[in-house]
Amino acid sequence: MAIAVGQDAPDFTLRDENAQGVALSSFRGSPVVLVFYAFDFSGICTAEHCDIRDNYSSWMDHGAKVFGISRDSVFAHKAFKEREGFQHSLLADVTGEVATKYDTWNAAVGAAERATIVIDRDGKVAYYTKNAIPNARDHSEVAQHIK
Repeated sequence: MAIAVGQDAPDFTLRDENAQGVALSSFRGSPVVLVFYAFDFSGICTAEHCDIRDNYSSWMDHGAKVFGISRDSVFAHKAFKEREGFQHSLLADVTGEVATKYDTWNAAVGAAERATIVIDRDGKVAYYTKNAIPNARDHSEVAQHIK
């Protein structure tokens, strides 16, 4: 399934690093940034999430909720978040079902490729970019799509 700007964002419920259920639909009325990535503690993924940590306030200034999503468990997410001091939540997509809905699951690797999606207050995709797993992304355009 291809994801296109302007379409309704596929809804989902995943568990965060505290094993609490998080439903995308519960954030209707606020912008949401989904950051799909391959693995906790890997070099590029860590660098990207540290960049989000360091620029989190600029996204939050626009009222955005930010979620990192990978196939790692809630336990790995908790350790990763605590070690790096992330403010944003990490969601466990252990089967890749949500990554598949967002056209970023790489079955050959068993992990999500690097996709960043901004969902507007009405639940529509406002921005979508995807990179292959080895290629770090540039998040400099994200803030301008959070409205």
